[in-house]
Amino acid sequence: MGSGAGTFLKFIAKNFDVLAGPVVSLAYPLYASIRAIETKSPVDDQQWLTYWVLYSMITLFELTFAKVIEWIPIWSYAKLILTCWLVIPYFSGAAYVYEQYVRPFYQNRQSVNIWYVPSKKDVFSKPDDILTAAEKYIKENGPEAFENIIHRSAGDRASSSLSGSRIFSGEDYRY
Repeated sequence: MGSGAGTFLKFIAKNFDVLAGPVVSLAYPLYASIRAIETKSPVDDQQWLTYWVLYSMITLFELTFAKVIEWIPIWSYAKLILTCWLVIPYFSGAAYVYEQYVRPFYQNRQSVNIWYVPSKKDVFSKPDDILTAAEKYIKENGPEAFENIIHRSAGDRASSSLSGSRIFSGEDYRY
């Protein structure tokens, strides 16, 4: 009977990441998310919404780089530790990631849509081209904002011709 318990404990120790992973990354977050939906506090909503976004990103990363990850022997343990940091309320890792990285990105965002795709609502409407988009931008943000974009663009062209093959500056564009 003693060797059976020892074998069971060895099995649990060897497969701890496989056994604890779903509980830590799925079962508890599902329970906590349902509780967060039922409360009126936005703090727990932020924690769990952010967790699910980060968990989705981790899963997407794993699916994309599965062939590389299988060569990393400690990946499952590293993922378990990261997931624990994101999930455990004492650490509130997901909320930390939101406050430090996601929120500042969206609060200080000043972007220009460089991927403009015109959309036509019907045949008889005014054509939706770049001039119409510029007029709409001026109407919404004012002529000074439009002039700033033009000056920034002209400055980028001048500096890119001096610096070689630089097309976009990370400070000026968000894509």
